[in-house]
Amino acid sequence: MYRNNRKKRMALLLMAVLLAAMVYGFAASNTVPTSYAGDGSGTVSGYSISNISYTLNSSDPSLVDKVDFTLDQSASTVQVSVDSGSTWFSCTITGGTSVSCDFPTGSEPSVQGITSLRVVAVQ
Repeated sequence: MYRNNRKKRMALLLMAVLLAAMVYGFAASNTVPTSYAGDGSGTVSGYSISNISYTLNSSDPSLVDKVDFTLDQSASTVQVSVDSGSTWFSCTITGGTSVSCDFPTGSEPSVQGITSLRVVAVQ
């Protein structure tokens, strides 16, 4: 009986050693590159917009061809909406602060349909 318990303990010990070796083998095969993680905060302030100018369509003055304006700080991307944010149009930026937003042919808003000028700009 003592001999059977010893054999069982040896078998369990051997299985534990084999299992540990297998786990180590799997863990040792993983390569994880160096990476960065962090948390921080910074001030986000809005833009001031001035010199807003709408250009009417020359064939149909009830439509607007484009809107131009000036930002108080430079931006890299600007989009506008003139209907409370349901349709967005990309803009061209000149000199970092001069913005021109051309409405594509067939998508020109009507003067009457312009309910707001919403500008989204990022540095």
